[in-house]
Amino acid sequence: MAWNNGGPSPWGNPRPGGGGPWGNPPPGGNRPPPGGGPDVDEIIRQAQQTVRRWLPRGGMGGGRGLALAAVVLLGLWGLSGVYRVQPDELGVVMRFGAFNRTAPPGLNYRIPWPVEAVTTPRVTRINRVDVGFRSNVDGPAQGGRITPARDVLAESLMLTGDENIVDIDFAVFWRIRDAGDFLFNTRNPEDTVKSAAESVMREIIGRTPIQAALTEARAQIEQDVRRGTQGIMDQYGAGVEITQVQMQKVDPPAAVIDAFRDVQRANADRERLRNEAESYRNDIIPRARGEAERMVQEATGFRDSQIARARGEAGRFNAVLAAYSQAQDVTVRRLYLETMEDILRRNNMILVDDRLQGLVPFLPLGEGQNRIGVQGQGQGQGQRVPVPSPAAAPIMNQARPGVQQR
Repeated sequence: MAWNNGGPSPWGNPRPGGGGPWGNPPPGGNRPPPGGGPDVDEIIRQAQQTVRRWLPRGGMGGGRGLALAAVVLLGLWGLSGVYRVQPDELGVVMRFGAFNRTAPPGLNYRIPWPVEAVTTPRVTRINRVDVGFRSNVDGPAQGGRITPARDVLAESLMLTGDENIVDIDFAVFWRIRDAGDFLFNTRNPEDTVKSAAESVMREIIGRTPIQAALTEARAQIEQDVRRGTQGIMDQYGAGVEITQVQMQKVDPPAAVIDAFRDVQRANADRERLRNEAESYRNDIIPRARGEAERMVQEATGFRDSQIARARGEAGRFNAVLAAYSQAQDVTVRRLYLETMEDILRRNNMILVDDRLQGLVPFLPLGEGQNRIGVQGQGQGQGQRVPVPSPAAAPIMNQARPGVQQR
């Protein structure tokens, strides 16, 4: 076919100097916009030249050229199936839109489109979901600055176990554990993680008093929320692993935070006074118990000593009784002598001489004086005995009828 606008054409040239269907329009017809429109003839001509350049001689009518073109196109189509998976990614191959297999990092091959397609999610990256607040990050035009977090009260206000309201902001960190489940089992995994974590947090805070949530129970709450959220994601088969739950802020609502701090200070004073009382009790009670135990031990010792002494006296009496049964005369004399020895040892000794017609005190000298002085301590011995006059001797002799006169 000849493409010549200047010669005869199937559409004819009704006017001299007129062109073909893409030639000059007849007067009064639709004219191209100012500046001229696209030259369709030129575009077609360039396309024909490009095809002739790649085809062998003989034009497009040759069968060998068509076959070679088909082979080239088929080769290019086959090479388009080569793809690369980055080290932090995992290739998920879908055949006609359905999950088929996973591909490891590196160069891999798939059947080109439209048979198979590949998605490469990042399975090692730790993702973060904020609940209760939003941290805004400016774009590159603003230098990527992080602006202050914006609080979302609809997510952060929660009711505690003792019917108080607490404002909690926390972040959930997660990563992809199973790429196939992550892509096909949930429509929006990030929103699913956020909703599940918020639900579990509200459930746990609803069982926890506000004082524990503000102080010592924060670590336990984080662990419980992580386990609860992981259980929900496993039930959904989302292919997500919850790595950490981090509580950013746990405060009372802003409207009552001053009153709440006053209550906290009062509670702190109460705990301090209670600790002081416990310390005093821990000091005085062991001391009293020790004193009571000492008194009990002393009483027990005294009791045991008295019992032992009584048993000894009884044993001595039994021994004397046995000896008296065997030799009564000797035993009686011995008892008499021991009794008199004991009586005389406790009294002053007086020598009576009837030739002097009076009483003369016995004056012990040397060792006898020391012995009597030692034996008489605490009983009045060792004192000077008054010497009666000779005229008083008969009176004393009459007062002592048992004294024999010499």
